[in-house]
Amino acid sequence: MYKTIIKQISSLLIILGGVMLVPCLVAILYKEWYSLLGFATSGILTSGLGYVVYKLLSEAQEPKYQQSLIIAALGWLSIIIMGAIPYFVIAHITPLKVINEFIPVGASYTESSILNFKNILHCIFESTSAFTTTGLTMAYHEPSVGKAILFYRCFSQWVGGAGFIVMALAVFKHIPGQSAILLYGSEASGTKLKTNVIETARSIWKVYFIITILMFFYIAIGTYFILPDYPLAENLFDAINHAMAGQSTGGFSTLDDSIAGYHSQQMETLFLLPMLLGGLSIPFLYRFIILKKFSEVWSDIQTRAVLIASVVGGIVLSLLLMQSGTVLEPFREGIFQFISALSTTGWQTSAIGDWSDLSILFIVAAAMLIGGSAGGTVGGIKIIRALLLQKGLRWHINKIFLSENTIKSVKFNNRYMMPAEMNEELARAGIFTLIYLLFVFASTMLTVYYMSDDFTLADALFEAASAQGTVGLSSGISDPSMSPVLETVYILQMWAGRIEIIPVLVLVRLFFYGTKARKL
Repeated sequence: MYKTIIKQISSLLIILGGVMLVPCLVAILYKEWYSLLGFATSGILTSGLGYVVYKLLSEAQEPKYQQSLIIAALGWLSIIIMGAIPYFVIAHITPLKVINEFIPVGASYTESSILNFKNILHCIFESTSAFTTTGLTMAYHEPSVGKAILFYRCFSQWVGGAGFIVMALAVFKHIPGQSAILLYGSEASGTKLKTNVIETARSIWKVYFIITILMFFYIAIGTYFILPDYPLAENLFDAINHAMAGQSTGGFSTLDDSIAGYHSQQMETLFLLPMLLGGLSIPFLYRFIILKKFSEVWSDIQTRAVLIASVVGGIVLSLLLMQSGTVLEPFREGIFQFISALSTTGWQTSAIGDWSDLSILFIVAAAMLIGGSAGGTVGGIKIIRALLLQKGLRWHINKIFLSENTIKSVKFNNRYMMPAEMNEELARAGIFTLIYLLFVFASTMLTVYYMSDDFTLADALFEAASAQGTVGLSSGISDPSMSPVLETVYILQMWAGRIEIIPVLVLVRLFFYGTKARKL
């Protein structure tokens, strides 16, 4: 069993090493030689280690169901830890004089954020936030870390968004059918676009890549016309990074104040589309783009719900901000931040720490906890589960008024389910939602205990929900000066949030009880 798990994890490390080598091209382009050395050595080390282990265990059995969940949990944990190596290496090998050259001319600060990565916990936090597509960061002055690290952060989000296991299935062609299905289901939604899981994985990456390229041109051209004086080289660099961060709903930015750094309402409007697209499911985007089923914009239950929620939720949040008087432009900030939270992108244009408690509670409950579409790159409970729970509640209430002998099927998401099947689906959604909320509750309590006195309970709830939902919006608690205990809690939350908790619980159960069945 353990050989099977280690073999599959080693295949992920081979891919991760390749991911680390891609920023070398950026480092060469911008003549960041120490970053080049850091990424090259980290990538070669990681891929080399993965390749050696994979070859040694080439005869290991293919995974079964419980093993696939453990592979998802340990595989992502390995990616997070190994993915932190470039930050740590670059921070230690780059001379202080070179580090200071990354600070933009005229900046209001005098210390580069690369120095934060001399702390290994900060490196793991950054890596976790990147690969889980969260967007919380220890690099609070982003431009001061250099172009290669900026690219690596966004590229990590882009790769992590579609999924390492999905990528492994697309690359390693020989994985048997049943094993491929189990591995795919452990990380992705389980929705198959093709009859073959390997072809499904490739279709996912095809659509993902196409949309990212389209968003690159969309952002670059839009920026050119909105901000004609913005340097072209910076425009193109921003566009490719923001396209990757937007499609993965990761939310990292190349700017010091996220999208607010453009100081343009038109630019904020421009970025609504990448966030909305990122919040939709990849199977829907495949049917819309590849199969040209345009009617599904409204007929797909998740897409319809995301669009309606974005409009209604954005207006409600704007009215709450207007009523509180805490922001100067409530509709501008309210609509952008609600869509950013619902899609779990995390691009920020507002000082959320200054909001009223009611505004914070609304965006947490109505957007961050729910998240976008299942089958996409979003975090949160997922909007399909929320819709299923409200449908189930109505169904249970309506049953009260039916005779005892009446058996009525339930229609949900273009499926008709008998009562037994509906109860099973509701049980799954309900249990996951309960566990999810318990994670957020526990994190909120720990945040209250370890945060500084400058923050409120609403701030603590917001930050905990942001980490669990891989949202990335921050009330200001996530900072290099935060408690190491709290930083570790958020790392664990982001990890669990990316793989939807259950694989983590299976791993914990394995740690305490092993593989033997236990009586309940």
